Amino acid sequence: MKPVRALIFVAVASLFGFASPSLLAHGGENHDTQKATNGGQLRTAGLYNIELVVAKDNREATDSPIVIHVTDHAGAKVPTVGATGTATILAGKQKATAMLVADGDNRLKGTAKYPSAPDMKVVVSISFPGKAAEQARFTPLAATKDEHTEHQH
Repeated sequence: MKPVRALIFVAVASLFGFASPSLLAHGGENHDTQKATNGGQLRTAGLYNIELVVAKDNREATDSPIVIHVTDHAGAKVPTVGATGTATILAGKQKATAMLVADGDNRLKGTAKYPSAPDMKVVVSISFPGKAAEQARFTPLAATKDEHTEHQH
């Protein structure tokens, strides 16, 4: 059922000029086969590539940083001045939210209490002034699949 809805959306969006082939090529894409510049996990959110970096060694839920690096699809840094966001972290039975604020060239940063767990899931939402919020979902500490490690891009 979901693929049918996606096809209908694409068809309707194309009719009204909302979707271009270049935008559709990047929608919902993850980048697990690509090496992230800062050692995090990459995802696409609208016009942006977002790299999430979390603490990898928290055994207990302690205050730890959440860092987001934002680039465009060509890999150029996107300035984050004025941008804000949230990172909602689910690890085991724990849930935490970090408020993200601009922190340098193309970074957003916040802190939250979370354990570093293989089952960790993070939902990141970022907003730039005058633009709609973009969202991406991450599994930053999940082991990558074997077939991904065999290919180099």
